[in-house]
Amino acid sequence: MRFLHTSDWHLGRSFHRVSMLDAQAAFLDHLVATVRERDVDAVLVAGDVYDRAVPPLAAVELFDKALHRLAAAGVPTVMISGNHDSARRLGVGAGLIDRAGIHLRTDPATCDTPVLLSDPHGAVACYGLPYLEPALVKDEFKTDKARHEAVVGAAMERVRADLATRGAGTRSVVLAHAFVAGGEESDSERDITVGGVSAVPAGVFHGVDYVALGHLHGCQTITDRVRYSGSPLAYSFSEARHRKTMWLIDLGARGEIEAERIECPVPRPLARLRGALEELLDDPELALHEQSFVEATLTDQVRPAEPMARLAERFPHTLSLVFEPERTGDDAVASYAQRLKGRDDHQIAEDFVAHVRGGSGPDDLERTVLRGAFDDVRVDEGVREVAG
Repeated sequence: MRFLHTSDWHLGRSFHRVSMLDAQAAFLDHLVATVRERDVDAVLVAGDVYDRAVPPLAAVELFDKALHRLAAAGVPTVMISGNHDSARRLGVGAGLIDRAGIHLRTDPATCDTPVLLSDPHGAVACYGLPYLEPALVKDEFKTDKARHEAVVGAAMERVRADLATRGAGTRSVVLAHAFVAGGEESDSERDITVGGVSAVPAGVFHGVDYVALGHLHGCQTITDRVRYSGSPLAYSFSEARHRKTMWLIDLGARGEIEAERIECPVPRPLARLRGALEELLDDPELALHEQSFVEATLTDQVRPAEPMARLAERFPHTLSLVFEPERTGDDAVASYAQRLKGRDDHQIAEDFVAHVRGGSGPDDLERTVLRGAFDDVRVDEGVREVAG
């Protein structure tokens, strides 16, 4: 059976205030064309269909047209909700849409109810694990701790229990939206850390022939059977080196995997330029970036006059301007943003406590209180979304 694995469409998202709707429409055209041209048997969409819980109307219309085209092609589509989606909203009408071959899996309680597909070699059971917010689903899965590994592990136990009741030789596919250990992050993914633990070990998915992952925006292989497709478009300059693709997966009669990357259209390449302003304006080797989306980091000791306007004369699609003067001496003069780079919310809060106390950081009890406060905020956000 041949699957096309994609994820993280983020319909409705912009790129530094530039609308990406046309680029997203071009990607969906490409997806449908690939389905037809490569004889795809089923499409797997591993979450973050939309960029936010209440997407703009134009994004909803784009999604609606894509579903109609996939249904008209007669190719089943299995789709789960991600952490950016509203599971309740995305799942509206799932029972009716199911009859058209569009299978929405947004309810954690039904993660062990597969979409059953078949080919000349027999049955394939496709299980959808929507994004599992630990604090919201731990009661459903009866886990002692609100941790990603615990709830995903419990969901997979249900999947394996159901799979054991299926006929001999039934192959299995799982869609999941999570941060699996070993994956490489970028700047455009929303942090899903709860309780300081977000990573799920790849071993939690053992016993499954293929795992189609979503959440991380870079296409990557965790194991031969556990893969991220990545987002089809770049949504931050940290993705400038990404090769945006989908996975074309051939699942053999005995669960063998053959994988091929299918290139996605690039609306405009990304370039991250660094140097003094005059160097960027005069360097002939930078001519190839003149039509790229540009992030320019200026290293001038003194901030030059009208830098954005001057850059735009040569690089009209400059979207981001960063100032990082080349310094000498100790790190005390580093910018605030630079000092925070790579640190999560909990570390930043602890650093702040240490700063106001003259270097004395929080004790264990205070760390617990801080961490609990961050977790409560995440839970409140999830409850409001479910209630909405």
